Amino acid sequence: QKSNMAATRVFPRLASSLGKIHRIHHVRSMAKVRSMHSHAYGQSSSSRGLMAVSCTVGASGFLMGAYEYNKRAYCASASGLRVGLCQIDVGADKQKNIKTAEEAVAKAVAEGANLVCLPECWNSPYATSSFPKYAEPVPEVGGSPDEKTSPSVSFLVQCAKKHGVYLVGGSIPERHIENRKESIYNTSITINPAGEIIAKHRKMHLFDIDVPGKITFKESDTLSAGNSVTTFDSPFGKIGVAICYDIRFPELSQLMRAEGCGIIVIPGAFNTTTGPAHWTLLQRARAVDNQVYIITVSPARSADKTAYQAWGHSSVINPWGDIVGEAGDQPEILTCDVDLARIEDVRSSIPVSFQRRTDVYNLEKK
Repeated sequence: QKSNMAATRVFPRLASSLGKIHRIHHVRSMAKVRSMHSHAYGQSSSSRGLMAVSCTVGASGFLMGAYEYNKRAYCASASGLRVGLCQIDVGADKQKNIKTAEEAVAKAVAEGANLVCLPECWNSPYATSSFPKYAEPVPEVGGSPDEKTSPSVSFLVQCAKKHGVYLVGGSIPERHIENRKESIYNTSITINPAGEIIAKHRKMHLFDIDVPGKITFKESDTLSAGNSVTTFDSPFGKIGVAICYDIRFPELSQLMRAEGCGIIVIPGAFNTTTGPAHWTLLQRARAVDNQVYIITVSPARSADKTAYQAWGHSSVINPWGDIVGEAGDQPEILTCDVDLARIEDVRSSIPVSFQRRTDVYNLEKK
């Protein structure tokens, strides 16, 4: 315990000696990793350039990582899973958006990430009028994209294979034609290190809201809703994927937990009205409800004040509800190690899955 306290005092000096690139807001340590509840925050500079934030937990139970810029300085955690959250600028130029995403993924990989995640609608402005213009055909699981008609999807496949990582490709507008009828979906695909599409999620709950005097948005003006619960298998366990507004519906994450998920990844673009009120609250609620890691990835706040303003604050929340890492609102790469043992620790300590009153209520997937 004394050594942990000493390390906590030393760590700020270590971060300072590495360039004072980020400011440490809070460090809390405990004697055992498997009972640790730590919070680590990094504040990026005001520059629109991508800033990288790394955090990792050492075997003695205190925060061992440091905040560095574009350096692969630390080995992966004991679980072998390091996530990279790419909070990037999104504009009207699709090719520029692809280039930005490419650079962000490369930086996350350079930080040691082996599961990399992009934000919601990373190739398109977040606007109902833009969705049909930027939409591309998206292959089903196991399919291959056409580079000419689906440049964003082709990039995702090539990028995952090039870097040898699992890539949750945020979401893009999908154009789907069936029986001569065109539908537009908000769609996320996941690609494995071999460049194979292993999951496809169409946003199930469409963002139709009206907050008087603040924001009105109606995705259903141009988008259609998906109807599938999406999970995929990985060396890190089963992982669920949802998109933004899906997080407000606890039944979806409960179904993912029932299917064996220990991690749920949610690309999202909450705005500056709902973001400060509900973004972190909902993440922590879903994490605690289901005793899972919740990983969210947002676009950065737009420099164009006439554009949709995303809240940012991409985050990693552990099964106890602690914030493991959180970005600001500017472009940033956040990398965090995920302690998979923490999932079972929390579930065995508070065994709600065995205490449900299924004689009174039940959750059913249709």
